[in-house]
Amino acid sequence: MPSLSWFSRSCGRGARSPVRVLAAAVTTAVAACILPLLSADPAHAAPGDRVLAYVANSGDDTVSVIDTTTQAVTATILVGDDPVSVAVSLDGTRAYTANSDDDTLSVVDTATNTVTATIPVGDGPQSVAVSLDGTRAYTANSGDDSVSVINTTTNAVTGIPVGAFPFSVAVSPDGTRLYTANSGDDSVSVINTTTNTVTATIPVGDDPVSVAVSLDGTRAYTANPFSGSVSVINTTTNAVTGIPVDAFPFSVAVSPDGTRLYTANPNDDSVSVINTTTNAVTGIPTGDGPLSVALSPDGTRAYTANSGDDTVSVINTTTNAVTGIPVGSVPEGVAVGTVPGPDADLAVTLTAVPVPGLLNGRINYTLTLANNGPATLTAATVTAALPPSTTATSPDCAIATNTATCTLTTPLAPGTSTTRRLTVPVALLSLGTPYTVTATRTTSTPNDPNPANNTATRTCTATTTLIINCT
Repeated sequence: MPSLSWFSRSCGRGARSPVRVLAAAVTTAVAACILPLLSADPAHAAPGDRVLAYVANSGDDTVSVIDTTTQAVTATILVGDDPVSVAVSLDGTRAYTANSDDDTLSVVDTATNTVTATIPVGDGPQSVAVSLDGTRAYTANSGDDSVSVINTTTNAVTGIPVGAFPFSVAVSPDGTRLYTANSGDDSVSVINTTTNTVTATIPVGDDPVSVAVSLDGTRAYTANPFSGSVSVINTTTNAVTGIPVDAFPFSVAVSPDGTRLYTANPNDDSVSVINTTTNAVTGIPTGDGPLSVALSPDGTRAYTANSGDDTVSVINTTTNAVTGIPVGSVPEGVAVGTVPGPDADLAVTLTAVPVPGLLNGRINYTLTLANNGPATLTAATVTAALPPSTTATSPDCAIATNTATCTLTTPLAPGTSTTRRLTVPVALLSLGTPYTVTATRTTSTPNDPNPANNTATRTCTATTTLIINCT
């Protein structure tokens, strides 16, 4: 069980301060702080992209960044006061935290791990979500029964009145609807994102504190801790059915394929896995006091933020095996996203040195591949177009008809370079023939942000094998 020492705010339906909820015993629920969830949507990763987990730590006002490949914390970012929820934009360039105690939204640049903006929102934001196109962020504000709509380009904010004590917000995949879980009146508000108006209010289970939407948009789900259930909403008809969980579900996430639901249950330190076809429930032990759960973009891992022991549990969704990662103080929110990897600027240069000779005149070309960073260049291919009707040779590159293909076979650190060599023979009587070689980057990993330095050309003019001039 998580410690109760850090829960200082009062709870209950009459309380107007931001609240979260914690179960204090098997038969008794003690209200405190609730966590929402935003799970990353699947996206096709480009070479060099990374899948990272972001953890909102309310106890020390930080976000822990976890490399999901190494399962290690790679950065700790200072954000606003009492971050309780985190979301990642689909393009992976921004993370957002809802900071409950100072009523702000922190905007994090994922490339630099720095806060680029702090945006005032409604009273007591408990949850944040981002539209799939990245143009809008939304917070559910329990203190003033509203949703804040943030234009992510201008940071302008507008407010929408919703149900009582909204603790979670989710966006439909097509971006046309918002859903809020309103713990104060046991409802879900449905919002038209074009008009920013509530179009429906749907009764659900007792004290819904988390809401998620399937990736096909046909179902929305709420976690209802005080009724020990998950409500399933048909988003076309708004009809509701319930699934008993036999736990205190505080957060709900949907697998990318829609076949499973996951709930974080802080009362018994577990995650419930629900088969969405049969409603069968399987329990998995986790760390102490899990308050939120998120899925990796490919659905192979689930992550819980465990407020009681300052860890994140990583669940293999095939085997249900669990490992733990230490993070910041009192982790409450977790989100997983595909983040663009750091760039490696490959610069291609070419030099030409004439070597006159009566019988074996030639031109020696040196191709230089320089990594301007900031990341290590792990692979690259440069293709050189050769003069026609010549038989070039190279100790480093593969030669084909009128083409040389040069590859990088070992990683190239930022600020370093490597060379490749080509030799083009000159005909005995060239009579002013130009010998032009153009080298061009064709592929490289990670992404090259600067195409302007990807090509180099050198031309030499030969009158005979004894007279060769290069520019």
